[in-house]
Amino acid sequence: MADLFSDASPPDAPCLTAWAPQDWTVHPDWQPVLQSFWRSPEGLGLADFVRGRLASGAVVYPAHPLWALLLTPLSQVRVVILGQDPYHGPYQAQGLSFSVASGVKPPPSLRNIFKELQRDVNQPMPASGSLEAWARRGVLLLNTSLTVEDGLPASHAKRGWEALTDALLAEVARTVPACVYLLWGAHAQAKADMLVQQTRQVAPSFLGLSDAVAPSREALVLKANHPSPLSALRPPQPFIGCGHFSQAQTWLAARGQALDWSL
Repeated sequence: MADLFSDASPPDAPCLTAWAPQDWTVHPDWQPVLQSFWRSPEGLGLADFVRGRLASGAVVYPAHPLWALLLTPLSQVRVVILGQDPYHGPYQAQGLSFSVASGVKPPPSLRNIFKELQRDVNQPMPASGSLEAWARRGVLLLNTSLTVEDGLPASHAKRGWEALTDALLAEVARTVPACVYLLWGAHAQAKADMLVQQTRQVAPSFLGLSDAVAPSREALVLKANHPSPLSALRPPQPFIGCGHFSQAQTWLAARGQALDWSL
């Protein structure tokens, strides 16, 4: 993958400058899902919406909405960490859920992730808020909505992105032999039923595929409260103390796969 990864660095532009999916480099094994989506009614509607917001002068983050699909090829996915939408402050959003660029102060939810990482697997507190190293090791850091406007959380939710990210998640569930899904908070946990191991996986309608019986796959779905300070210590499933990092390591190790959480 060296030819792709050689240019895989955070974009210089702090925000999206144009709707140009052809310029958002991704790993080729994600392209079948993406190409079908861009031609779908959901994809065309999303393009019209974002173009309209940009034309009106809205500041939209991040500069590369699909950066996670470059750093983490489908064939290398071992873990999925599902977020809601990108950070909505300048220079924060990278296109990786919960991650911020090196040099940007980690937001409170990310600091709690680091606290649990330290408590659970004895990792030192990282010097940077970037989770890029995880993404390069097979941790898919995906948000359900992939763009947001400055200062307006969830401003691009329910505009079409969810159809794409559901399709990407379904493709992981259908093709990855063993995958851990870390679902933190009610929004992420709403995807659990779709991700649980099933003998039949129904493709999203826009893919135009017939139902097919999928080969046997294994999934470990772990749920906890969102790492936000508002919920990280609250019942019923406190994030601090959940032990998800060590559980993921143990489960994957039993299947012959190493998982390195260092940053």
